[in-house]
Amino acid sequence: MILESIVTSTSSDKQINIAPMGPIVSESFAHGDAEGQTILLRPFNSSRTYQNLMQTRRAVVHVTDNVDLFARAAVGPLGDQATLRQWVRPLEQLQRDPLQFDPSPTDSSAYWVLRDCHRWFAVEVESIDDHDPRAEMQCRVVQSGIVRPFFGFNRAKYAVIEAAILATRTHLIAQEEVEADLRRLQILVDKTGGAAETAAFQFLSQAISQRYADIDP
Repeated sequence: MILESIVTSTSSDKQINIAPMGPIVSESFAHGDAEGQTILLRPFNSSRTYQNLMQTRRAVVHVTDNVDLFARAAVGPLGDQATLRQWVRPLEQLQRDPLQFDPSPTDSSAYWVLRDCHRWFAVEVESIDDHDPRAEMQCRVVQSGIVRPFFGFNRAKYAVIEAAILATRTHLIAQEEVEADLRRLQILVDKTGGAAETAAFQFLSQAISQRYADIDP
């Protein structure tokens, strides 16, 4: 089963990265205690997440319905390190004081947890099958937690995630096909979404149009 998630990782020099990824988990993953279970991460070899995992073998996998984060992380970096730290906090700080939200610039951690998510899973890479175009990294969950309860199913949120995936495939899929998918997804956003979903979908639609314009100026 593929779980649409946001993954945080750090480089050997403690630079944070935030990126969407669809790890593979077992169907039993959603039931009971996640600690000790395995997650298969499949980062593209060209990605920052791949580089970080090769260096540190540590990451945090998040379940979240924050569509703005999914949209922005799908099309490029979220900003400099100071900006990225506004999205996350060190795991040690979360465990020490869940109500503290302002990481110090000197904070150093192997695990960075999103401030806004449903669940998080801190993982360690146990084995790597390194091949093109994406590696397969078998990971073990070493810690996990819940930040806030699951919001519930909403078709517009999932439409934004589908659009975010399309934004990462513009070099692989013809523009006409992507635009047809976007028109179909737009109906779901219009019918069932709120302001956040509408804004995120519009952001992705514009980003996709710009990417095709850059491919064929």
